[in-house]
Amino acid sequence: MQNITPFLWFDGNVEEATEIYTSLFPNSKVIFTNKGPDGKAMWANVSLNGTEYMLFNGGPSEYKFNESISFFVKCKDQEEVDKYWNTLTSDGGVESQCGWLKDKFGVSWQIVPDALSEC
Repeated sequence: MQNITPFLWFDGNVEEATEIYTSLFPNSKVIFTNKGPDGKAMWANVSLNGTEYMLFNGGPSEYKFNESISFFVKCKDQEEVDKYWNTLTSDGGVESQCGWLKDKFGVSWQIVPDALSEC
């Protein structure tokens, strides 16, 4: 079990993020979801391709995701790059340069083919 877990603060959309992320990355699953009295997820513990994350419904906050923290995803081929890129930029995601993007939640990702990381 890992003893350092990334903790991400969302604005009321943890369930949607959980659904998208666990369906996109292989070997992923929801480990646990804690629901509030209203039946909505307060936080979720997920495993994305073997790495655990905590996703928290913190609500509106002055603290927003930015590029100073990003997730670097190594891809074996163009098909894998396209799968991650297209899913993460859909429905409000924003494309950037050199493999960088922000998903609809504002989380920054680097989608990089293995060939580039060999340079």
